[in-house]
Amino acid sequence: MATMNRALNAPRVLVLGSVLGQAMGGVRRHNAEVLPRVAQILAARGGSLAVAVGRGGLGFGLPSTVELLSTNIPAQGPLRRARSEGRWTRRLAAEARAAGRPFDLVHSAHQPLSRNLGLPHSLLVHDLRNLSAAHAILPRRIYARRALDRALAGATCVQAVSAAVKTELVETFGLDKESVWVVGNGADHMPVLPRRAGAGARLLVLGHIEPRKGLAVVIEALADDPSLPDVLFAGRAVGEEQERLEALARSLQVTERVEFAGAADEGDLPRLFAEAACVVCPSELEGFGIVAVEAARAGAPLAVSRIAPHEEVASIATPRFEVGDASACARAIHEAQQAPTGALEQAQKNAGRFAWGSVADALVTSWIEGLGR
Repeated sequence: MATMNRALNAPRVLVLGSVLGQAMGGVRRHNAEVLPRVAQILAARGGSLAVAVGRGGLGFGLPSTVELLSTNIPAQGPLRRARSEGRWTRRLAAEARAAGRPFDLVHSAHQPLSRNLGLPHSLLVHDLRNLSAAHAILPRRIYARRALDRALAGATCVQAVSAAVKTELVETFGLDKESVWVVGNGADHMPVLPRRAGAGARLLVLGHIEPRKGLAVVIEALADDPSLPDVLFAGRAVGEEQERLEALARSLQVTERVEFAGAADEGDLPRLFAEAACVVCPSELEGFGIVAVEAARAGAPLAVSRIAPHEEVASIATPRFEVGDASACARAIHEAQQAPTGALEQAQKNAGRFAWGSVADALVTSWIEGLGR
């Protein structure tokens, strides 16, 4: 009984960190900001946080309040990783029990998961891109559906990165909405610089260069409306999407107005936002509209596609456009550029809702409530 009461109030949680050596992106940023805060919250309650570090290591540092447990779990090869995670999790759980400090929960944000982790598990879902007919081939969709179905069916608690993803999980997998907690993202890690978008300032499109980002519509908008500023795409190219977009720019005769700059360094983002004529978020599919939040917090003019995650995070005054509609995209960009100071300040205030401390609180709450169900 004492062990159960402790777990319900001060759980000892093991995080599967085998994929956290990846390049900077939404998942890595989430963990780099949330894990130290979660460890502090748990320690104050009498619990603890440990991370099972894979053979690829971690791509960021963690404070001493987080116990780092070295493993040989590979980051690549989903099935191989899942089998290795099962073996290592059971081993680490046995060692913790033998030391008198048993884990109460193992937490992951990737799939597939081993069917035998040896502990109750928690699963954070960032998006459902691999279930989308528009963005994943049929074999991938079938595999992803089965893997996620198994992971969700055995979960003690499930977190969704946005209300939009929660709704999709509930509707697609028939989950009880009370068993899914929203644990989003923050943006308060990034410094805000004074606006300095002078003559020649360009549109900024930030994020991976991949089909689900809907980037073609921005290039088509340039061709549709020559009065728009030039555009800077800052993001890592995935597959052949950049080549496809470059060919599109050539065919529309706007090559000189388009630059692909590669992945932006984390330290450059405040400057990029400060110098942008307008930040454009044209995605067809997102789990959480992090770029929209960061841009608004930076005080930059912003235009977003009308998808549920953008609707969830953007200020009511932020101009929207339908996915893939180049003319509407151009109009939204002009509207954003002409937005009065009051509208930008309203968007900035709205973005202030998204703080990493609140995210960490929500994650710990989901664990405690999930274990208590």
